[in-house]
Amino acid sequence: MLSREERTPFSEWWWTVDKPLMGAILALMLTGVILSLAASPPVATRIGLDPFHFFNRHVMFLLPSCLVLLGVSFLSPRAIRRSALIIFAASIILIVLTLAIGPEVKGSRRWITLLGVNIQASEIAKPSFVVIAAWLFAESTKRPEMPATTMALVLLLMLVALLVMEPDFGQTMLILMVWGSLFFIAGMRMIWVFGLAGLGAAGLFSAYLFVPHVAGRIKRFMNPASGDTFQVDTAMEAFYNGGWFGLGPGEGIAKRSLPDSHTDFVFAVAAEEFGIILCLAMLALFAFVVIRTLSRAYATEDMFSRFAASGLAILFGVQAAINMSVNLQLIPAKGMTLPFISYGGSSIVSLAYGVGMMLALTRLRPRTEVEASGHADAMRSYA
Repeated sequence: MLSREERTPFSEWWWTVDKPLMGAILALMLTGVILSLAASPPVATRIGLDPFHFFNRHVMFLLPSCLVLLGVSFLSPRAIRRSALIIFAASIILIVLTLAIGPEVKGSRRWITLLGVNIQASEIAKPSFVVIAAWLFAESTKRPEMPATTMALVLLLMLVALLVMEPDFGQTMLILMVWGSLFFIAGMRMIWVFGLAGLGAAGLFSAYLFVPHVAGRIKRFMNPASGDTFQVDTAMEAFYNGGWFGLGPGEGIAKRSLPDSHTDFVFAVAAEEFGIILCLAMLALFAFVVIRTLSRAYATEDMFSRFAASGLAILFGVQAAINMSVNLQLIPAKGMTLPFISYGGSSIVSLAYGVGMMLALTRLRPRTEVEASGHADAMRSYA
């Protein structure tokens, strides 16, 4: 047992970290391992790989992800700002390289191979961008003369422009929603909030008019008879087949034909094999992570920690909501992973980095430490 009187870095972390929040995150990771074992073998077999290829890689990605999560959770708010700035700059460079030399897959350039590892740089950019935007909004509340909001808007437009060039409209909409939420939380005037919402709606309508890929998905959602809706129809059948308690582990039918059963539609596989009960339990875990983080964020007096933790929680929750909504045919199909459940190395590592920052920002800190940090930041023009 660790004593509260010990003053080692680990003991201080142990007594200040939010253990229920960390437990919920670990439960999601464990659920992801179980569902990867259930959903991925048929996909691997169908494309000529070892049946446990995706499962083994999922577990392999989890190992460094856990190290990233724990390591980042030890950081101070100042160290989080600095690491986010470095990682965001590196991810922007990788996105530019992806657009220049990345392979084109299904009309998009989203992946780049470095040292034999496929990297989706847009996944890495998301949590770091949220933290930088939160820092800029926090600075605007403390120093109104600083053009922090304008800088945050410039960063948003730069990232969105790069994502549209890939194109990756799912990640673009996610980034816009999280940035808009931060903009609202920071106390900006409602006229600006409605104005930006109008610009977002105009951008979506423009994408519908000028981007065939987007128009096709929206048309298929509005009128299923207008195109191929095999995956979403099969996903809905999985929910009907599973009922409340499921068909049993390994007894699912949908995963035998769903091309993306281990990624975008793993939620449907969970429903068919383990029932709606498991889906509701997963939904409860996601909701707990978001609500717990928001409540802890609003209990802190440090504006940066409050905005950053809130933005990361919204990013986590909205991404989960988008994936589950697609599975339930509530919104048009998007290539969005279910956090810690779907297969994907870049996604899992990026989520671990974001969640690690959530744990770090919601740790209990003495009032004197928070005030000292805020005073030190006020004496500097940058983090």
